Amino acid sequence: MSELAGKTALVTGATNGIGRASAAAFARMGARVFITARDPRRAEETRAELARTGADVRVLLGDLGVQADVRRIAAEFLATGESLHILLNNAGVMNLARTETADGIETTFAVNHLAYFLLTNLLLERIRASAPARIVNVASDAHRMGGPLDFDDLGSARSYGAMGVYGRSKLANILFTRELAKRLAGSGVTVNCLHPGVVRTGLGQHNDAPILKFFANLARPFFRSPERGAETSLWACTAPELAGVTGRYFSDRREEEPHKHARDDVAASRLWDVSAKLVRL
Repeated sequence: MSELAGKTALVTGATNGIGRASAAAFARMGARVFITARDPRRAEETRAELARTGADVRVLLGDLGVQADVRRIAAEFLATGESLHILLNNAGVMNLARTETADGIETTFAVNHLAYFLLTNLLLERIRASAPARIVNVASDAHRMGGPLDFDDLGSARSYGAMGVYGRSKLANILFTRELAKRLAGSGVTVNCLHPGVVRTGLGQHNDAPILKFFANLARPFFRSPERGAETSLWACTAPELAGVTGRYFSDRREEEPHKHARDDVAASRLWDVSAKLVRL
């Protein structure tokens, strides 16, 4: 396949799960592929595996929970001079216990939302210049859990429940998508988001809590494979029928209506402003 010959894709969280499957598919389709990763060893293993397709695969190392790393990743990409036709924001975490990043921000919110927001904005001028281009944010139907965003406690300092916090971070992904789609109207750049299904990934595997690992491992046989989980991501990134389609939420390669909290344009605009302050944009 060479559907993406001459195109460049950047995938975050590409050393396992959906991200790795997506990056591998882009490589097979002939794209030049950039992957972000925290672990140099796993990054090199992934790069070498993907490069066996004959694709040009490059690594951008950094922790997406650290804003300085996100800025460095963006700067390293921009320094290559490459166009950027596909940005797949895929990396995510779910933590049983509340932790904070080096920036003093709750980790789930920092990685699952602010990293999407900051990296996308830092690369946006290049993406615009590469149009037609697509930005795809991996969200989740978990956005239906946890209620609306609490703008007085986005870091969940007053009350922390793993699924609620994760769900609100995914809600933030959809609100970000809606607001960005408005801002990019007429630019030739589309932005959409999706639910990948319940997939066998590394999500939750890096927690110290045995109970979370136990239930994750118990349920694994019932989960989708990463390759199947990546199907909607790849479709959103490449399907000809989605040219010009923007600001939508997909599941199983079909458009779905997200929860009403994810259709709140006032909250979407407010989240943008708050996020810009939190990342000093």
